[in-house]
Amino acid sequence: MKPSKGYCAGTRSLMKKAPRAKGKPKLTKFLTEHAVGSSVIIKIDSSQQKALPHRRYHGKIGEVVEKRGRGYVVRVAQGNAYREVIVRPEHLEPYKGN
Repeated sequence: MKPSKGYCAGTRSLMKKAPRAKGKPKLTKFLTEHAVGSSVIIKIDSSQQKALPHRRYHGKIGEVVEKRGRGYVVRVAQGNAYREVIVRPEHLEPYKGN
């Protein structure tokens, strides 16, 4: 059989949640506001399928460019180029690094 080449192909361990983390996320995850210019980490939440970023961006640190509707446009470095990814706030976490 030909292997699947879908959008979520090869994400079995990436989309899997720990037993105590299963279910709907907390309400604060949806209501968190990210300021333009702030750094965020893209972490895919498998319980929410809307505005799901591609798996290649999971764990990447990016900069919020603008707010677009309910989601955010995040600028992420990929190789020598920069990509703009549209992500909803439930897939973002504030970056508290250097």
